Amino acid sequence: MRLLRDVRHLLRGQRFRQLFIVRVTSQAGDGVFQVALASYVLFSPERQPDAAAIAAGLAAILLPFSVLGPFAGVFLDRWSRRQILVLSNAIRVAPVLAAAVLIAVDRSGPTLFALILVAFSVNRFFLAGLSAALPHVVGRHELVLANSITPTSGTVAFIGGLGVATAARGLIPLDDADGVIAVVAALTYAAAALLALRLPRDLLGPDFDPDRPDVRRALGSVVHGLVAGLAHLRQRPSAAHALGVISAHRFFYGLSTVATILLYRNYFNDPNDADAGLAGLSIAVLVSGLGFLAAAVLTPIAAQRMAATTWMLVLLLAAAAFEVFPGGLYTEPSLLVAAFVLGVSSQGVKICVDTLVQTGVDDAFRGRVFALYDVAFNVVFVAAAALGAVTIPATGKSYGVLALISGGYAATAVAYAFALRLTRRTGG
Repeated sequence: MRLLRDVRHLLRGQRFRQLFIVRVTSQAGDGVFQVALASYVLFSPERQPDAAAIAAGLAAILLPFSVLGPFAGVFLDRWSRRQILVLSNAIRVAPVLAAAVLIAVDRSGPTLFALILVAFSVNRFFLAGLSAALPHVVGRHELVLANSITPTSGTVAFIGGLGVATAARGLIPLDDADGVIAVVAALTYAAAALLALRLPRDLLGPDFDPDRPDVRRALGSVVHGLVAGLAHLRQRPSAAHALGVISAHRFFYGLSTVATILLYRNYFNDPNDADAGLAGLSIAVLVSGLGFLAAAVLTPIAAQRMAATTWMLVLLLAAAAFEVFPGGLYTEPSLLVAAFVLGVSSQGVKICVDTLVQTGVDDAFRGRVFALYDVAFNVVFVAAAALGAVTIPATGKSYGVLALISGGYAATAVAYAFALRLTRRTGG
């Protein structure tokens, strides 16, 4: 299998291998933790969230990092990125263990959401650091391949953690199985922190820039730094347009995600049957993950035959088409087909965007740009959930929302094609 050959090729590099293992270990912990949260918060018979409740939960968890993101970019461009990988995993252990205790004693109030917020915010910081660090462990000519393999392998690890935890949840002979699963997630994060210590402290950058102010002065001028980062992006239209595409894609993917949760929660299954709903959603996530895996195989092949920008247009149009059919049939098999194609599209676009940003942005700005990239990911996803709160019915079934998602993917493709043509015409 081509993917396995590519993985073996990159894993021959010791430093890439060490960074890769940190990623997959940490993201496996994410999958385990998500099972505990989904079971306890979304699929518990005592809690029956609608689209508005899901949107509120996502906003509480994701939006605070949008405020911290610009500050995170300052640190990513000044602190040892190896240390960031170590500390971000180590810091997550405490809130996840505390969340496990609250889940075990059935306390689901603001304190639990605050702990989840801390864990998720640190996780986004960790992922932004991984993206900024990758060019330091692979050659420029291998970035497309590395960007195909590493995030996809992380997603596969996430799904693996999700699958193992879902299966284990049914085997744990305790009423507080979700609390036990959360403890396992915390231990996995601790392992990832220890594994990151194997990387040399200065290996992952940032590169030294004598004109760069120290952290204290930089924090005092974050707004100025953001303006400088945006100015840097304006001078690099390929990276700027790519970030626009991934933001739009993420918005419509967010709408689809909220609808999917509700379909498995209230349409395909009895809302009081938590195990059936969680099992069905887990299968959908697994199938989408297989789409991510397919994207990791297909994208490097496509990159040999066409420009990354052309491949992104193909993926956007495929998402638009399959969202309508077979997705519009609203059966579990048809939804799984659509989930697979959306997985291919989502991951394929992300691989291309990561590569365009990594190659089109100077390393002195890379941490800030990837932090902003991550902020955009969060903001547009929450915005999509907020729109879903007023447009998606409790069952998740809505042909109007389906048309909006499909039309959005198609419109994004048209706008991106226009931007590419304009850039070529002006020589940008």
